[in-house]
Amino acid sequence: MKLSEGVEAAIHCAALLAGLAPGKTLPAAALAEYHGVSASYLVKHLNRLAAAGVLVSVPGPHGGYRLGRSAKRISLLDIVLAVEGPEPAFRCAEIRQRSPGALEPDAYQKPCGIKVAMLKAEQAWRQALRAERLADVIAGYEAEADPRALAFGCAFLQRHQRPGDAAAMSASPDPQ
Repeated sequence: MKLSEGVEAAIHCAALLAGLAPGKTLPAAALAEYHGVSASYLVKHLNRLAAAGVLVSVPGPHGGYRLGRSAKRISLLDIVLAVEGPEPAFRCAEIRQRSPGALEPDAYQKPCGIKVAMLKAEQAWRQALRAERLADVIAGYEAEADPRALAFGCAFLQRHQRPGDAAAMSASPDPQ
């Protein structure tokens, strides 16, 4: 299964936004700068995350993005589905019914065994992503990261976070 680079960017952005102080936001341009990607490319993915409720987009001069809920309540599956969409990775076209040796349609009452196996594997993959929480990914990174990288991230947030507005502060992600 191949996921777009947008998934990687989206997870990294959500992880960085988890470090914001309550009510603060980070503009898309700052997120793009931090990750070394183009802002126009990143905004597309940030807007998808906001539409899915993973992020909140705050308009205005103090606007930007922040988490829509606690990192403990955001799964990697939430992010993947927001960026890639909910469609299954495998789509069975029932080619077994189009081959030269195909039988009459009534002979294909049972689902295609390949389709069943592929959907079962995808369900297991989705369940594994559903179990992985953004907070756990962040904790793992913080435990293993070079202290210089952590210091850079903290300094970057301090320099670029915006104060948000009253509505943003009252609608901070829940702590759970």
